[in-house]
Amino acid sequence: MPHQDPAERRVVVTGPPRRTRRAFGHYRPRTEIDEQTTLGHTYVRSLMRTQLRAGLAVFAVLGLLIGPLPLLFDAMPGAHRLEWGVLGFCLYAPLVLLALWYVRRAERNERDFVRLVEDR
Repeated sequence: MPHQDPAERRVVVTGPPRRTRRAFGHYRPRTEIDEQTTLGHTYVRSLMRTQLRAGLAVFAVLGLLIGPLPLLFDAMPGAHRLEWGVLGFCLYAPLVLLALWYVRRAERNERDFVRLVEDR
C-alpha cells in the first residue's frame, strides 16, 4: 500500500453548513433578539422603554390624583365621613379606568413590538 503525503490527502465534508452568513441587507429582528445581538438588545430595550413610559404616566396621574388628598383632608377638620367617602367611592372609578388604560396601552405596545419583529 503506497504511503500518501498528508498534504495530498483530501477530506470530503458532506451535509449542510452549520453557520451561514446572512445575506447583506437581509436581517430578521426575531433572530437578532434570539441571538442576543446588539440590535436585538436595542429592540428589547425599546419595548421596555415604552412600557416604562406607560407605567410612569400612570404613576404621575396617581400622584396627582391621590397626592393632594391629605392636604385636602387636613384643611377640612372633622369631616371624617367625607374622607372615607372620597377614599372609598370617589377614587374607585378613576383607579379602575387608569388600570384599564394601562393594560390596554401595555398590550398595544406588545402588539406593535410583535408586528415590528415578525413583519420584516
